[in-house]
Order: sequence, then structure tokens, then C-alpha cells
Amino acid sequence: MEVAAASSHIADRFFDLIDLSDVKKLHTFIRIAKFNEVDTSNIYYRIWREWPDVATYAPKSDLATNSIRSIVFDSKTGWTENEWNIREPIGTEAAAPEQLDIVIVPLLCFDQTGHRIGYGKGFYDRLLLQCRQNCKKIGLSIFPHAENIGDASDNDVRLDAVITPDEVFQWQ
Repeated sequence: MEVAAASSHIADRFFDLIDLSDVKKLHTFIRIAKFNEVDTSNIYYRIWREWPDVATYAPKSDLATNSIRSIVFDSKTGWTENEWNIREPIGTEAAAPEQLDIVIVPLLCFDQTGHRIGYGKGFYDRLLLQCRQNCKKIGLSIFPHAENIGDASDNDVRLDAVITPDEVFQWQ
């Protein structure tokens, strides 16, 4: 399945699964096309149209500390590319991790227990560790799950759900 079609299916499943009525702040990754990531614009454009009270945030990377700040963005936001050619919002208005209600997380793969593998620098691991326990942590993947991620540790923050074009996986 091509990325555009898969992303559309994933967005439909996201809105079937997630109740946004109590959500105030949602952080989402911005697609890196060369990695065949899910196009999250299908999600945030619909949020802007149908849930205007939900503020959307995107990552701005601090490459010195391998950490992420959640910067507010909307249809008027300007964008720049960091030194890794990753698109980031131009702006300074940020949400603290504990203020986020939902974090949509990129991943390379995930397993049947909710563990994920990202790109190896730990940006999202650090962000998720700072979020409230009841913040929904949702991964999006074009690919099916792996049986087991061997190097997952007890310190890894497990996802609450992963949405693929064909399935939704949820954990308590």
C-alpha cells in the first residue's frame, strides 16, 4: 500500500478510536518522507476543521541534548528544516510535556506489548517519560508489528495504542 493511502486509512482509524472531546493539547510528529513515515497532516488538518479548541504541537529538536520541545502550530505556522533536514515549526510557544493530552509518536517498528523502536537517539523516549501517566501515547505505523523487541527494557515507556492501515492495537 502506498504511503498516502496508508496514511488516510490510519487517520480514519485514529478518529474512530480517539475521543477528542476532552483533549486540549495534542503533539504529533511531522512526517519525514524519506523514511516512509505516516503523513500526519490527515490528522491535524481534520482536527483544525472539526476540533478548533484542540491545540496542535510539533517537535522542535534540541540536537545537543537529544530532546524535543512541543511547539504550537496551525495553518499559518512557518516551517524550517533543522540540520538533519527535519521540518520544524518556527515559533517559541511551547507546551510542557505534562500538559500534553495525546502524543502521536513515530516508530520504525513495534511489538505485541506496546514497545517501539524509533530512530535510536531517544528523543521521543525522553518526551514520553515526562508526560502525565494518563497522556495517551499513540504510535502510527504503515508496517505490521514485530513479534518481540528484544532490547526493550522496563524503563521504556510503552505505547497505549498503535494504529496501522489494517489494525488497531491497544494496551492497558
